[in-house]
Amino acid sequence: MTDTPTVLAPEEQVEGLPPGFGEGLAGKAAFLIAVAFSVFQIYIAAYGSLPSQVVRAMHVGFLLLLGFGLIANLRATGMAAKAAFWTLGVLGFATGLYNWIFYADLIRRSGFLTTPDLIVGTLLVVLVFEAARRLMGLPLAVIAFLFLAYCFVGNHLPPPFIHRGYDFAQLVDTFAFGTEGIYGTPVYVSAAYIFIFVVFAAFLERAGMIALFNDFALGLVGSWRGGPAQVCVLSSALMGTISGSGVANVVASGQFTIPLMKRFGFRSAFAGAVEATSSMGGQIMPPVMGAVAFIMAETLNIPYAEVVKAAIIPALLYFGACFWQVHLEAGKAGLHGMAKAELPDPWEAVRQHWPLVLPLAVLVYLLFAGYTPIFAGTMGLALTIVLILGTPLAALIGPFAFRVVFWLALGLAAASFMRFGVNILSLVIAALVVACFAFKGGRETLRICVDSLAEGAKNALPVGIACAIVGIVIGTLTLTGIASTFIGWIISIGENNLFLSLVLTMLTCLVLGMGIPTIPNYIITSSLAGPALLSLGVPLIVSHMFVFYFGIMADLTPPVALAAFAAAPMAKESGLKIGIQATKLAIAGFVVPFMAVYTPALMLQDAGPIAASFGYPVEVAYIVVKACMGIVLWGAAAVGFLARRMAWWERIVAFVAGVLLVAALPLTDEAGWVLALVWIGWHCWRARQASTRA
Repeated sequence: MTDTPTVLAPEEQVEGLPPGFGEGLAGKAAFLIAVAFSVFQIYIAAYGSLPSQVVRAMHVGFLLLLGFGLIANLRATGMAAKAAFWTLGVLGFATGLYNWIFYADLIRRSGFLTTPDLIVGTLLVVLVFEAARRLMGLPLAVIAFLFLAYCFVGNHLPPPFIHRGYDFAQLVDTFAFGTEGIYGTPVYVSAAYIFIFVVFAAFLERAGMIALFNDFALGLVGSWRGGPAQVCVLSSALMGTISGSGVANVVASGQFTIPLMKRFGFRSAFAGAVEATSSMGGQIMPPVMGAVAFIMAETLNIPYAEVVKAAIIPALLYFGACFWQVHLEAGKAGLHGMAKAELPDPWEAVRQHWPLVLPLAVLVYLLFAGYTPIFAGTMGLALTIVLILGTPLAALIGPFAFRVVFWLALGLAAASFMRFGVNILSLVIAALVVACFAFKGGRETLRICVDSLAEGAKNALPVGIACAIVGIVIGTLTLTGIASTFIGWIISIGENNLFLSLVLTMLTCLVLGMGIPTIPNYIITSSLAGPALLSLGVPLIVSHMFVFYFGIMADLTPPVALAAFAAAPMAKESGLKIGIQATKLAIAGFVVPFMAVYTPALMLQDAGPIAASFGYPVEVAYIVVKACMGIVLWGAAAVGFLARRMAWWERIVAFVAGVLLVAALPLTDEAGWVLALVWIGWHCWRARQASTRA
């Protein structure tokens, strides 16, 4: 193993908060709270010795304490405001302790809350709303408030919106103490799965994974046509394997990639769109895929590996469409690749940093071997810590052969957890920590680990708070039954026209996603549209992936397009123009969900008629080839270039051929293939003639 120095990742801005933890004693306090939060979650993940309800309550308590503490340190001005926010944070943490201390009593008096219970429950709801407003923005808080208000006034509304009415105590019991409100499935998933994977990503980034991805992408595709933009797409796809954040990735990486693309000759709007589209695609790139995938697996009660399996082909098509349109745009503008002599060797980068790939490989293996995501994530995190702590110790060993023996012994000791349990891995880490305390270089490595724990907790804040407040929406849907009204409406339309139901569902996701992040968007719309689409014959996982994809597309779709507007300052271009370009680049994200509904084999789900005649692999291969041809045609139509610039009517022909290929109607495949092949052959022949004359 090559002993390379540990590389610190640049500090990133978390949604709603500037970088860092603050200055002085208050900053140290916030930092230590973040570290304690991560240690608590890792201990629970490894040993799980507390009841689920207590873990959920403490998770939200830590979120409120850290969230309000950081708001006080980083955004509040004046001592009074800082003290007020810290007080809110302490009160929020106290609600978690209350659930822990009185856990047995709360179970015994469920449905018959005492006055202190009502006070604590009401305080929890108010604090969650305020934290969401401060950290996630006003739209999400407003949407959740409208659902909460419906619980209070819905009994005065006309049919079909009327419900029987609920008293205050019942609402507090549902939202603040039950498992259908704030402590519902989203918070459970945040506490059990998401937090561990966010910390896992923070450790990998601090260990130098970003440098590995960037060097590998530069060396591999930097010399392709449109090199800098291709590098942006590939590095974002690779980052998506460990980090599912979208808008935050735009801000973090866009400050480097967007100016590089502009200097290379790409238009400002296109450069911003490449970064926005690629970063948002990280949420659909296995194996981690971001928070939504874990929530989906828990909601559908299926193994996480099934969600990953359904996402593999669509993710490859999504990034393939980005690569293709960058290639076409560069050809249209006459841009070439970067000089190979100036680029790093991608395989040398892998050789130097290959140990960092091991935890990711273990994670993938455990997920597909049937282990739970919490076990896989915890083991991946633990192995990353072992690698980071072992590196400075190995550097002290002189002869190469001895270093090899050291790493083999350490690897065998760490791998023995598969037989002897998590305790053996804990002992290995403890031994490494003690050894690192003995010398200066080791102590610096320990500091990196502590920083990663704190940064991981801070990065988990927006996700956790979003999961908490969206519990209000889920609780309202469950309590009042209003979801059945929407479901019945979708079903009544879909009985006559499934496509129209899908379009309405898509528009709901896009409109809702203009104001709220992907996680609450998915949770709300899947609760409404998922059962409706299932009753119309759409496989359950496909219907949920349909909603998931359009929740992501909402951040790229004008007029709001949060990811596009996040890229706007760095591109020095209008967010609306970037959004229009991003919509073109993300064409696969708009088309693939519709294709999967009519041909579920695209997501490796139910077999269709082709499988009955030729076998399931043939059907999957044919549908993928057909989707690729559709992307080729629509990419050419969007850019206006294939082998040469296209006339307006050629763009229409290409678009129509693509529509015919994905329509899944009788004879449309045949017509689409004929039209596509004839037009591509004619276009290439004309381009060759033009180049000969020139």
